[in-house]
Amino acid sequence: MTSTTRTQQSRAGTAHPDHLGHVIFIAAAAAMGGFLFGYDSSVINGAVEAVRDRYDVGSAALAQVIAVALIGCAVGAATAGRMADRIGRIRCMQIAAVLFTVSAVGSALPFALWDLALWRVVGGFAIGMASVIGPAYIAEVAPPAYRGRLGSFQQAAIVVGIAVSQLVNWGLLNAAGGDQRGSLMGLEAWQVMLGVMVVPAALYGLLSFAIPESPRFLVSVGKYDRARGILTEVEGEGVDLDARIAEIELAMKREDKSTFRDLLGGSFFFKPIVWIGIGLSVFQQFVGINVAFYYSSTLWQSVGVDPTDSFFYSFTTSIINIVGTVIAMIFVDRVGRKPLALIGSVGMAVGLGLEAWAFSHDLVDGKLPAAQGWTALIAAHVFVLFFALSWGVVVWVFLGEMFPNRIRAAALGVAASAQWLANWAITASFPSLADWNLSATYVIYTAFAALSVPFVLKFVKETKGKALEEMG
Repeated sequence: MTSTTRTQQSRAGTAHPDHLGHVIFIAAAAAMGGFLFGYDSSVINGAVEAVRDRYDVGSAALAQVIAVALIGCAVGAATAGRMADRIGRIRCMQIAAVLFTVSAVGSALPFALWDLALWRVVGGFAIGMASVIGPAYIAEVAPPAYRGRLGSFQQAAIVVGIAVSQLVNWGLLNAAGGDQRGSLMGLEAWQVMLGVMVVPAALYGLLSFAIPESPRFLVSVGKYDRARGILTEVEGEGVDLDARIAEIELAMKREDKSTFRDLLGGSFFFKPIVWIGIGLSVFQQFVGINVAFYYSSTLWQSVGVDPTDSFFYSFTTSIINIVGTVIAMIFVDRVGRKPLALIGSVGMAVGLGLEAWAFSHDLVDGKLPAAQGWTALIAAHVFVLFFALSWGVVVWVFLGEMFPNRIRAAALGVAASAQWLANWAITASFPSLADWNLSATYVIYTAFAALSVPFVLKFVKETKGKALEEMG
């Protein structure tokens, strides 16, 4: 790297946009896909017991219906990177918005269990696309000085989506007299819960028309004037635009467009950096975070909590999730990504360990003893708090930043796909594992939280403050 290039990157790293509010709007609009990601992932929590009752299915079959969306997520994530390189980031967002809308309508009006599963796969494909396009787009339009905070918008949107879905579910459940299958607007309450997602899906589609295409994509297809205009919007008039265009173009000309083949190498099929991205994704899911959002109502009911109260506890967990995410947004560019990940790993291990202890006690009259019940409830909130202020945010920031330009889109797609497969494994296995031994299930999650500490210490490098062109 020449001294001129280093100087250009240094200037890029300290550039401040003239209209920061506009940049924030762009990032927030792109993160609307994350909102739908969180909403669609969590809204099924309010329908689990109703689906079990309506279709008379056991835990294993029910788990497959809940988890099948994650297969769609994995496929959507794996294909979104290549699609984005061909047709652009904005067009991919618009396709995802259409799929979210179709999925919401289909899920609200299923005529059979397999039909519900099919529409969940469609929604899952849209979630997978959003999980790749959101962080990649935000990383590409954000000024380096703000990239960590703007990149955390994706996770912030996810947790807000989760909280809103839980609040909507709780409100609809109360409107239906506390019965998930109660009549509401001519449908059963759980169907309305799933159908409400039409509203944010339509908003996501509209917002995608109001934000610019990624300057890096525009450079890749030779649209330099548009790229300069967008760089002026997001990085400010004081930046040497010709130098920034040349810097991006040089990185792209020096290296071929990302393909799956570019990820291959090393001793174990993929390049080491790709394995690190996969590892971050897998650890993020193997701590069992999505059990808290897919099954929390069912979990609390299984230890004697009233259904309406269980929905309320799910909502309070989502609020804690938002609080933790705000903490991460404040500190991700100050403390750095790696320290936050380590702090979170320790906190999650403590919370999960306490849950495992609480659930190891026998139920009394269908409920946990008071001390264990309160411990389980508090520990669940501690676990979610530490996840949110660390792995919930930093993994998405890492995945948007850590890969070299040459392989960023393809590598992010593979890492996100691995995340969805890991999510599927946890989601599909939890009901059966919980029936076997709930406490032992949480011991397994605790072990993964503990193992994430040496993984981060040994393999993960800090990306704070570096320009994307410096990666790799």
